[in-house]
Amino acid sequence: MSRQNVQILFPVNVPGAFDYAVPDGVRVDRGDIVFAPIGKQMKLGVVMSVGAADVGRELKEIAEVKATRPLPEPMLDFINWVARYNVASPGQVLRMVLRSWKALDPSPIATLYEPTGQRPSNLTPARRAALDEGGPFPARAAEIAARAGISAGVVKGMVKVGLMRADARPVDPPFAEPDPNMKGRALSPAQNAAAADLVAQVKKNAYSASLLDGVTGSGKTEVYFEAVAEALRQGRQVLILVPEIALTQAGLSRFEARFGAEPVAWHSGITDMARRRAWREVASGRAKLVVGARSALFLPAANLGLIVVDEEHDTSFKQEEGVIYNARDMAVLRGRLEDRPVILASATPSLESLHNARLGRYAHIILPERPGAITLPEIGLIDMKIHKPERGSFLSEPMVKAVAERIGRGEQSLLYMNRRGYAPLILCKACGARLKSPDTDSWLVEHRATGRAVCHLTGFSMRMPKKCPNCDAEDGLTSIGPGVERIADEAQSHFPHARVEILSSDTTSTPEEIKERLGRMERGEIDILVGTQMVVKGHNFPKLTFVGVVDGDLLMGGSDPRAGERTYQTLVQVAGRAGRADMAGEALIQTHHPEHEALQALVAGDRDMFIGVEMAMREMLGLPPYGRIAAVIIWGPDMKKAKALAVDFVTKAPRADGVEILGPSEAPISRLRGLYRYRLFVTAEPSVNLSKYMAAWRAKAKVPTKYKIQVDIDPQSFV
Repeated sequence: MSRQNVQILFPVNVPGAFDYAVPDGVRVDRGDIVFAPIGKQMKLGVVMSVGAADVGRELKEIAEVKATRPLPEPMLDFINWVARYNVASPGQVLRMVLRSWKALDPSPIATLYEPTGQRPSNLTPARRAALDEGGPFPARAAEIAARAGISAGVVKGMVKVGLMRADARPVDPPFAEPDPNMKGRALSPAQNAAAADLVAQVKKNAYSASLLDGVTGSGKTEVYFEAVAEALRQGRQVLILVPEIALTQAGLSRFEARFGAEPVAWHSGITDMARRRAWREVASGRAKLVVGARSALFLPAANLGLIVVDEEHDTSFKQEEGVIYNARDMAVLRGRLEDRPVILASATPSLESLHNARLGRYAHIILPERPGAITLPEIGLIDMKIHKPERGSFLSEPMVKAVAERIGRGEQSLLYMNRRGYAPLILCKACGARLKSPDTDSWLVEHRATGRAVCHLTGFSMRMPKKCPNCDAEDGLTSIGPGVERIADEAQSHFPHARVEILSSDTTSTPEEIKERLGRMERGEIDILVGTQMVVKGHNFPKLTFVGVVDGDLLMGGSDPRAGERTYQTLVQVAGRAGRADMAGEALIQTHHPEHEALQALVAGDRDMFIGVEMAMREMLGLPPYGRIAAVIIWGPDMKKAKALAVDFVTKAPRADGVEILGPSEAPISRLRGLYRYRLFVTAEPSVNLSKYMAAWRAKAKVPTKYKIQVDIDPQSFV
């Protein structure tokens, strides 16, 4: 009788699973997490399939089956589908699933201490500090001691005198259960109708995709909360994807208010301990409500009932390194494999999602207005050819006047500028050199608040030089263009007594700082907030009545075929921050191109006009959603060899009807981290299986050591 064998996938960059024998008397099932030898190492892997066939050679045996819940069948299928679609190795995708190996074991047990409630009048200073400053409780003795500035021995000694109790408990306790029956906000008739449609989809317990398309402030979150509540009533888990950590933090309190428990958070900013706890609880099925960034899509939920992608159009759902994927599209794929509903929510849906809704692939649920008497803000354009600011300034006279009016009425203003730092370019007046990051064709950004020049692509940072590194000219360096720091300085100079603050990833480096600053804005403690993309979506500031877009042309340049769409989406979102309570809002956009169709549609409040123009252009050019595109990036340390590799790669392209190859050419940022970059683009008709075509093409290439060929299906970035 032949021995059972299994195929094990390891979380490494390999093309597929390896065959192993199962020891006699050991039971192994698909999805089991095991240890098996690979080379001279023992590695953790996942059983992707089980068979009894004789492979005709001696196989190594698996060493251990982990005593943990297997990965669910749909998750195993999801790993393979994500790899095929995005032309990636399944091992790389598995690595995103197994993000916390420590979570595969039960929670560590530790002795935790908490006060008994006794508090005699003759407490020593150290014991008083333990009770007053040692929390939150329960906690380990060392943690209490560190917070209170005392020794751990003091904490342990308090147990003997009845001031503390000590218990052996799991370090990672279960999360609080959300209550789906708590009452939410009262919904308008239109909101109730939309919520009923979504709840009906959840009740079917089958795959569906719904586009929740509502103007800013229309209550999309409260509407899909009803679908979330229905999935929770069924005892299932719910996954909500949000585009940024800032939104994750802002959203947690809204979920807690609606369901009585803070959801499980998952994003790059959480600690290893929090990641271990979250992964274990989600994989076990105990964590019912998860709110996270794009990587949360790869959590192996045991009993998934609903996936929500909030702000589905947002470009930060696109992963640009490692496995390159779009979390929105992969969320729909996972919903199909799990046979569960997916909700895509946005005030400015992507044209791809709108196209799918028009074709009937997605249900289209529309919220056309804000509830009650709240109206959308009036939007106007400031032609910068007419209203030129003074030399060295960036705020026009109409913009300054609008902010002054709000300050005079005790209201708030938001100035939007999607550039971090003080100035995006540092130029030498003597020799004309532009300061660049070493080994990278990326300009350094001046950060005057920290006195440093920073590359936002590589993270390189140095002190602002006092002379030009190129020609040694003293005092020759000058700052070109505005960032949020420069706009904040200018606003403060116009309004010396105003409370001006900045919200960007440079000024708020932790989730707690983001939450604190957003809280002060909500409470009206900031007069003028100058912000980047972080302020655009998901926030509700009751006293904010004016939004000023400093540079409405910023997204329109370059080679991005989605430039018009992104401009429209961003400006709709940022303008929608104004007038969200009972006060009328206004938005003004500074631009040198007031005739642009995106801006004209925005002012007219005519989204259909913009969509019609943009869709016609896409159809004529065969761009998504009327065609498929892929990008290929060739990286290497030698410019000539990288170019030769790119040219040779093109010659290996399979012949196929309906496919056109453009390039190769130097990438707009032609050197990054010491590597030279060449790009080419592939356009294909919708009938072409572009992923399969690119995989077959990529398989033909032999890539030298230190060189890389990277495939990006449905690219969002064109640098």
